[in-house]
Amino acid sequence: MKVLLVNGSPHKQGCTNRALEEVARTLEDNGVETQIFWIGAKPVGSCAACGGCSTKGACVFNDCVNEFRELAAGADGFVFGAPVHYAHAAGSLLGFMDRLFYSNGRAGKPNVFRLKPAAAVVSARRGGTTAALDDIQKFFTISEMPIVASRYWNQVHGNTAAEVEQDAEGLWTMRQLGRNMAWMLKCMEAGRAAGIEPPAREDGTMTNFIR
Repeated sequence: MKVLLVNGSPHKQGCTNRALEEVARTLEDNGVETQIFWIGAKPVGSCAACGGCSTKGACVFNDCVNEFRELAAGADGFVFGAPVHYAHAAGSLLGFMDRLFYSNGRAGKPNVFRLKPAAAVVSARRGGTTAALDDIQKFFTISEMPIVASRYWNQVHGNTAAEVEQDAEGLWTMRQLGRNMAWMLKCMEAGRAAGIEPPAREDGTMTNFIR
């Protein structure tokens, strides 16, 4: 089993990374392989609504989004992390996720997210964390991804990674998130071994409000 953790901060070794490290360490202690993927320090643009992914099966802007998708195909679970900017998740992570999820499963390519557990993690100096968590989790609910919770909202506080070290409750929350993620993955693995099949998908009809 493997979990990919996404560092959506422009600071590779900052507060968000420190939170993800705590989750990753706990997952590893529970027998789950991990990898932290940093999206980089350059701004990541959002979806251009060009429709190119419908024929290409990947985003037409060939950057960290397509790189991550290749890794995601072999992962069993995900944790997406971001700092809080103006009471919402950092724009680069949201742009990354816009393009990643919109281009997923297009042009006959496999859906790399459906039914794989996911969690959101945010870091903030002070406020805006729950709104930022909601930003990220919306991608999961539209993609049929079970959301993994912890004992509190998945947040840490601090202005530097060293300050996050002082947030004992935040790091406790990260460790519980790691344990809960490992447990869910093991339960799903046991279900597959017992012959429990994934739920069937219905070919529904798209309904627009204005025609």
